[in-house]
Amino acid sequence: MAEVQAKDSGGGGKNKQKKQTLRVDFTPMVDMNMLLITFFMMATTLLKPQTMDLNMPSKDKPQDGQENKVQDTDAVTLLLGADNQLFFYEGMLKTENYEDLEFLKSSEYGADGIRQLLLNRNREAYSQIQDLKEQLKNLDITQEEFNEKSVSIQKELMKAHKVPTIMIKATEQSTYKNLVDALDEMLITNIGAYAIVDITDGDRYLLFKKTDNAEYLTEAQRAEAAGV
Repeated sequence: MAEVQAKDSGGGGKNKQKKQTLRVDFTPMVDMNMLLITFFMMATTLLKPQTMDLNMPSKDKPQDGQENKVQDTDAVTLLLGADNQLFFYEGMLKTENYEDLEFLKSSEYGADGIRQLLLNRNREAYSQIQDLKEQLKNLDITQEEFNEKSVSIQKELMKAHKVPTIMIKATEQSTYKNLVDALDEMLITNIGAYAIVDITDGDRYLLFKKTDNAEYLTEAQRAEAAGV
C-alpha cells in the first residue's frame, strides 16, 4: 500500500509548495511471495535422479553344457581400446581365434558403428519395446506396466536365444567417456542383458595382434612376446 504524506513547510505565502513524502508498504507483497512459494512447492515435481541399471556377472556357475552354448549363440564382446577405438567379436573366444585377424573386428561408437550390429542382433526386442514406449508416451500404459512388459519381453526372447548378451570390457587405455558411450548404446538399442566384465589375457592378446600395440598386454605377456 502506498501512502502519501503532505508536509507543510510553514509560512503563509501563496506560492509556497507543500513537500510530499511517499512511503510504500511491502507487507502485502511478502505475504503474496510466501503464497507463491508454497504453491510452486506443492505443484512442482521435484527432479528425480536419473540412474542406469547395470547387470554384473553372476556368481552362479552355469549348468554343464550350457556355458558354451550361450556364448556361441548369444554373446557379443565389446573391447574398449585406446584413442576412442572400439572392437568387438561374436561368440566364444577359442584358441584358433588368436591368429585369425578377422575374428576381432573394429567399429566405432554411434549410429554408424556398433549400433547397427546391436540393432540387427536385437531387432525383435527393439521393435516390441519401441511399441511399448509409444504406448507409454500416449499414456495408454503406466510406467509400472511398461517396466513389467519390457522385462517380460526380454526374458521370453532370452529363453528363445533371440537377443544378444553383451559383455563390455574396458582396457586401461580407454576412457570413462568410452564406457558411458558403450552403455548409452545399450539403452538406445534396448539391450536387456549386458554386463561390465574384466578384460582377460586372451582379449589383450587379440588387441595386440589387431593393433600391434603392446600396451594392451600384461607385463608377463610383453616378456613372452619379446622372447624373454
